[in-house]
Amino acid sequence: MIVALIVACEVAFWVLLAAGLTLRYVFRMPRLGLALLLCEPLLEVVLFAVTAVDLSNGAEPDWRHGLAAVYIGFTVGLGHSTIRWADARVAHRFAGGPPPVRPPKYGTARAVHEWKVAGRWTLAALVAAALLEAAVRYVGGDGDTGSLRAWQQRMLFVVGVNVVIAASYTLFPKRRPKGEPEREPANLG
Repeated sequence: MIVALIVACEVAFWVLLAAGLTLRYVFRMPRLGLALLLCEPLLEVVLFAVTAVDLSNGAEPDWRHGLAAVYIGFTVGLGHSTIRWADARVAHRFAGGPPPVRPPKYGTARAVHEWKVAGRWTLAALVAAALLEAAVRYVGGDGDTGSLRAWQQRMLFVVGVNVVIAASYTLFPKRRPKGEPEREPANLG
């Protein structure tokens, strides 16, 4: 049941995003579109509540409960940037907005961009790890929490990979090819 709810939350995320942006830009109803976009966090609240109820009803913690915590963490850490990404593209396509800003390709600007990306992934992993730790403490010593601890280790791996990527752009910055013109400064957000 938890896995089906995670899938339903993911589908609902994209449906709400598409509906909110459609109302906002195609039908020119920005407040109603914004209201739909603001409903996105309710999906995670529902998933969190169902997972907590499942554990409180005596379910043995397993990979599904860990996946629910990871999904919530990743939505917290990456959901806002995903919505901003989609919003910029839909605004450009349907509302005459400016073209979406591409990430910088070279030098310090690219390194800063990669550190911001790593920060979002780190936030996602830390939220997931905190929820997993809460589940471990909630279950206590009576249950087998090995699968939850395994998810926490995976979250450390996610942080490590993102830090290595960002550090590589800092230590070994990609240089602009000679003769390529400089563009306007990119949005580093």
